[in-house]
Amino acid sequence: MIDRRRFEELVAEAVDSLPRWVLERLENVEVLVEEMPPQGEPNLLGRYHGIPLTKRANYSGVLPDTITLYRSTIQRSARNDGELRKVIAHTVEHEVAHFFGICDERLRDLRAY
Repeated sequence: MIDRRRFEELVAEAVDSLPRWVLERLENVEVLVEEMPPQGEPNLLGRYHGIPLTKRANYSGVLPDTITLYRSTIQRSARNDGELRKVIAHTVEHEVAHFFGICDERLRDLRAY
């Protein structure tokens, strides 16, 4: 298991590796790391919380949306550093898709789940 600082570095690398057009639109979004997922959701890797771009109207003065990655769950699902990087990147991409208004069902249809 890697330490929190290194995990956060890998998360930052995953965010930075998103396509430029995605990064340009990621406005008012914070990416956070928490140790454990919410109680009752032991396998949750990440969560987007906020107002997706597709539903924003008169959007001003609101708190930032959040993308939260759950370190314990992500680390438990990866056997080595290479897999850890992939799981982090996939989780970031998945939650960013929700920011863009893409639901889980559509992600499954796109085979991106």
